Amino acid sequence: MSQVQKILVVDDEPDLQMLMMQRFRQKIRSKEYEFFFAENGQEALERLTEITEISLVLSDINMPKMDGLTLLNELQQFERTDIKAIMVSAYGDLENIRTAMNCGAYDFVTKPIDFKDLETTIEKTLREIERIQQSKDLERQLTSLTYDLDMAARIQQKILKQDFPVYQDDPRFDIFAHMMAAKHVGGDFYDFFKIDNDRLAFFIGDVAGKGIPAAIYMAVCRTMLKSIGSEVIDPAECIFKVNNMLIPESDITTFVTVFYGLLNIKTGELSYCNGGHNLPYLQSAGGEVTELKDVGGLLLGKFDDAPYEKHSIQLKPGDTIMTFTDGVTEAEDEDGGFFDEERVEDYLRKTADKPLVSKVKGMFLEVMKFTGSAQQSDDITVLAATYTGDQQ
Repeated sequence: MSQVQKILVVDDEPDLQMLMMQRFRQKIRSKEYEFFFAENGQEALERLTEITEISLVLSDINMPKMDGLTLLNELQQFERTDIKAIMVSAYGDLENIRTAMNCGAYDFVTKPIDFKDLETTIEKTLREIERIQQSKDLERQLTSLTYDLDMAARIQQKILKQDFPVYQDDPRFDIFAHMMAAKHVGGDFYDFFKIDNDRLAFFIGDVAGKGIPAAIYMAVCRTMLKSIGSEVIDPAECIFKVNNMLIPESDITTFVTVFYGLLNIKTGELSYCNGGHNLPYLQSAGGEVTELKDVGGLLLGKFDDAPYEKHSIQLKPGDTIMTFTDGVTEAEDEDGGFFDEERVEDYLRKTADKPLVSKVKGMFLEVMKFTGSAQQSDDITVLAATYTGDQQ
């Protein structure tokens, strides 16, 4: 046992105290057991109130003031599953033994006491008590962990922009995003910000892994992208710098994919760079859907000085760029089939005339209808931006 086990002996025979101290003197000296004594049930209850570490009660049944059976009933008021009682009864007193077991006694021994049998019974009971205490410790740890995860989830939701619509005073564009984590917290992320009055930067990323480690790495990636993107206008140069900055922060299993876009909300020109991420789709105002040109680009956080390229396209008023993580295309149904890119394209063709918020939320609804009761195995994130044109 890792700590001293406190045992309360309840008996009105003084000789029993001496016998217990003699029989278990070795365990007392080695600080495995510590004994406390009471002469009746009432005194035992006082002891249990004073010394809350007592977990094992060895009690006679026949005692003055308060007998052992009454004591057993009173023990239920403590509401402690880790208090176990061993009852001592006269040999052949089956009625009291049966009553004691029905009242919650864990085990019993008979008089005259066979100390070898008593020692075995005590050890068995203490093992059960230790198991219960370990279970309670695990439950407390789980409660604490759940609280921490809930707090982490709230922090992550605050990190990711949640208050839509944004930039309501600028009618030249619209943007909306949402993330649904597979666990309490996820490794997907997104962000967007104005570099100046006419340029909007936006990005979406997916960190390898799930849970707290991915969420921490996600926060680092997002911070770096926003910081460098605020100073470096070229998307390829921004991704290049962030990649080299991430390498010292990565371990053998950690990396991130990123799509980074820069929209001139005055002219409609979109410049972008891709770092190993799913290619977004361009949804025209008329409903035509095309995948953006693949400009290559390795995932971030693995390869020093990896090359990245920028590509530019011209958007027309009403055009929407739909970006997403592989949690969308790799969402599985109950038979193991993937949602895949074709379903994304089909969905976009049918939603050209819908408001941007409805398009994004509808994508999540399509994925959820497809997966049904299948468990979500990956974070799902969608970010979409619509160029509405210079209306000033």
